[in-house]
Amino acid sequence: MSTLPKEFLREMITSGNLKSAGDLQSDLKDIFKDVLQEMLEAELEVELCYSKGDRENKNTSNRRNGYSEKKVKTQFGEMSLDIPRDRNGEFEPAVVPKNKRDISGIEEKVISLYARGMSTRDIHEQIKDIYGIEVSAEMVSKITDSILPSIKEWQHRSLDPIYSFVFLDAIHYKVREDGQIKMKAAYVVLGINVDGYKDILGIWIGENESSKFWLSVLTEFKNRGLQDVLIFSVDGLTGLNDAIKSAFPKSEIQRCIIHQLRNSFKYVSYKDLKGFAKDFKEVYSAITEESAYEKLMNLQDKWGQKYPFAIKSWDENWLLLSSFFKFPKEIRTIMYTTNAIESLHRQFRKVTKTKSVFTNDQSLEKILYLASQNVMKKWTQRYRNWDSIINQLAILYDDRLKSYL
Repeated sequence: MSTLPKEFLREMITSGNLKSAGDLQSDLKDIFKDVLQEMLEAELEVELCYSKGDRENKNTSNRRNGYSEKKVKTQFGEMSLDIPRDRNGEFEPAVVPKNKRDISGIEEKVISLYARGMSTRDIHEQIKDIYGIEVSAEMVSKITDSILPSIKEWQHRSLDPIYSFVFLDAIHYKVREDGQIKMKAAYVVLGINVDGYKDILGIWIGENESSKFWLSVLTEFKNRGLQDVLIFSVDGLTGLNDAIKSAFPKSEIQRCIIHQLRNSFKYVSYKDLKGFAKDFKEVYSAITEESAYEKLMNLQDKWGQKYPFAIKSWDENWLLLSSFFKFPKEIRTIMYTTNAIESLHRQFRKVTKTKSVFTNDQSLEKILYLASQNVMKKWTQRYRNWDSIINQLAILYDDRLKSYL
């Protein structure tokens, strides 16, 4: 519904000589300036408790004291305003605050564009084209730095006392450090709480993989209120299994089957890949662990001599790969792969695809945080079939879940 009277709009069209969108933009800019000016006058009138020229109702020693010119940036570009003053210097307008020359909300717009993965040059051109405001790369960096306290607060926020599933995986980026370009990992942890909702528990940039590193992360979780995790689903990250066993000894650990398959396929010739994959599907889709291991041994007899390294790691890591066989089908489909976090990584790649190299760890951290916030806004639905899943978990983990359900 229009907020301007139809008569006013018709007058603009008939007498304003509007021939293009540019003409409309120019007229709207003038209207916006007039509205701002009137709002400033009204604010001072409320402050002084009498209208301009109405000396009969004046009950204050304070009075108007002319104007000072101020240039401000708005959504219609830069414009000059006459800021009314009072003799006592007490008037502080709300519509155009003191010491503020940008009332366009430009900071929010820059951060929004940055969160979509736009480069500083693209942001500069976009803001200039739309609003006529120059925003340099340095200004973009300074504006986006304003979210650093929010990142720190988010990274240290309180967690739920228990999570049904926690997924851990890494995504890699090129980052400039000490004059060199290094490949660094963003370690991402995603949880599913007992109500079936996903949440990103934290992101760490560039740490070295080790039991010590992962133990510090898991200890940090405990300090943030996390007491128990039923099932961890992980990639083969160095030192992670030992850290989980130390911090959460009751938790089940499941190595991602999909990652394990990818690792095996690297050793297999393309002409054998289809048959090899078909045989392996019989392993991880078996009904019981005993049946699965028997099929793995059959597969070893068939392919082991030709591709020993493709099968060796399955036998060596069988305890971590076979955990999901203990569970019903609905739980298996969640835990035997890190698909939940892989989907998140695809969202990250969408917003970082224009960034071939990040200037530092902080620039990578900022964009992944903003992308995370945008992704989590869409996580409004519970995990599929959650009623069935949580009922099965409640039977399996009655002593650990009963106080949280």
